[in-house]
Amino acid sequence: MKIPTSSFIICLIVIIQSCSPILGLYGVRNPKGISEKKIINYSKRLAIPKDAIYQLDTSYFSFLASLKMKLNDSMITDTLKKKELKKLVQNHYQPLQALYFNKKRNLESFQINCYAGGFPNLNWERDGILTTFPPKIQAPLDSILSDSLLISFLKPMPNSAGLKIDDYDYVVYVFYSKFMGRQNKRFINYIQENSKLSKEKHVRVIYVNMDNAYAISNIW
Repeated sequence: MKIPTSSFIICLIVIIQSCSPILGLYGVRNPKGISEKKIINYSKRLAIPKDAIYQLDTSYFSFLASLKMKLNDSMITDTLKKKELKKLVQNHYQPLQALYFNKKRNLESFQINCYAGGFPNLNWERDGILTTFPPKIQAPLDSILSDSLLISFLKPMPNSAGLKIDDYDYVVYVFYSKFMGRQNKRFINYIQENSKLSKEKHVRVIYVNMDNAYAISNIW
């Protein structure tokens, strides 16, 4: 799937060293470490329930980095194939993500900032993608992260509920980052509105704050 040109810069934020003027127009700032209290207060402003908040552990980025190294050292000789696989890994670095796992624990829909398009705000509704639950496929699906592996990278906050997920038809992992400014609020609002379309389905939404993982890992 082709990345919309207007959001290409938003997809590169994990490999540049500072917040460019273009990113500033999107309301994006440089990552900074924040306290649990600030995460909770900020999340409240985004209408995120206290018991649904988790933090991302830095081991998540270490895992992704190890995959990229394995690809570099792999016996894959097809340059194009290797490049495509690296893109799939890079997708999981992004600061705004929503991963929808179904009852069979398969990734059924993947929404990330890279494929949203739009300026000066990301266009999450492009092509009517959010008119169904789960949303239509936006980013390419992959098997890089199972939901059980993803859970292993989540750090609970003081009021976080347990991570028992077996009884749900869908589990949605929503990655957000305070340094993404106004894009956070718009993204989460769209995801929450879309979740209302789930009707009789039993859905759990888990929100994963990435700020400290970004700041500590120094990948910006």
